[in-house]
Amino acid sequence: MASASAAKAAPSSDLLEQSVVGSRRLSNVLVASVVSTGGLGFLLTSLSSYLGTDLLPIGHPAALSWVPQGLVMGLYGTAAVLLATYLWTVIAINVGAGANSFDRKAGTLTVTRRGFRQLISITTPLKEIQAVKVDVRDGLNPRRRLSLRVQGRRDLPLSSVGEPMPLADLERGGAELARFLGVPLEGV
Repeated sequence: MASASAAKAAPSSDLLEQSVVGSRRLSNVLVASVVSTGGLGFLLTSLSSYLGTDLLPIGHPAALSWVPQGLVMGLYGTAAVLLATYLWTVIAINVGAGANSFDRKAGTLTVTRRGFRQLISITTPLKEIQAVKVDVRDGLNPRRRLSLRVQGRRDLPLSSVGEPMPLADLERGGAELARFLGVPLEGV
């Protein structure tokens, strides 16, 4: 669940849909831009060292010896360009984007997410949902997410991966979902 405002109930209140933000975020675009720029800089430094002419406006990379400095810069640049290609591909495909659809009339929950090659869809009967779980872990690697405790299965995460959402939004979204499903809210 991207945020509490992403939840939309139909007028009949038998349908609740939540959109989930994927990898198209400002933070991911900034990281991909920095890695792309750095990789291009390393490659131009390596090429400047090999050709003996300065291809960059800063510094004097032509003064570097090709072996080992220019060669190592080229390897770093190649690795960064490959990583940047992967990051831009993930952003273009928007991996992780999807929706959670709770349909009381049909009695089903449908969770869809966009993967690399295919759309992932999980359908679960609403009667198997035992509770809505709010998972909050602070510290070096914080995690704030909503998940469903499903009978006979592991917890089914509903919120997107990435930046932790504000605690108030998480609790409000969990309470609304628990109220909609008629199940208890755990972890608050």
